Amino acid sequence: MGKMVIYPGSFDPITNGHLSILRRALTMFDSITIAVASNPIKKPLFTLDERIATIRESIKDDDRVFIDSFSGLLVDYVVNQKTNIILRGMRALSDFEYEFQMSLMNRKLNKNIQTIFMMTDYKWLYTSSTIIKEAASLGGDIKGLVPDIVCQRLKEKFGY
Repeated sequence: MGKMVIYPGSFDPITNGHLSILRRALTMFDSITIAVASNPIKKPLFTLDERIATIRESIKDDDRVFIDSFSGLLVDYVVNQKTNIILRGMRALSDFEYEFQMSLMNRKLNKNIQTIFMMTDYKWLYTSSTIIKEAASLGGDIKGLVPDIVCQRLKEKFGY
């Protein structure tokens, strides 16, 4: 098996920005595991199973992409997956400080873990799962910002 990277996140929901990072990363890595975080502190709109299902439908049948979930420390999960690389997407300067702190903490917890940062495509610069959920909750048209299955599931969640 070649070089594998872990792409962690809550993916609540997955966006076209996430998928753009995924597609571009597949040009650099042999396989990617999308690791969906089960974090009891966060209050996701979608259940863990719903998030995994929408991701699975969004990526279809790419045999280089695996979908899994994890709880606890990301560095422990990464080691258990027999890799040492974390992939994180960044949109703007506002993401940098948080991602930088997380990367340094992960390195403190395990000095063998490396974090790769990939900038989003310019058209996804101001797109986030939070903003998409807010727009959808108010009846906004989010088509084109998320995969069709996510658009459908958001409409169902918000009853329109």
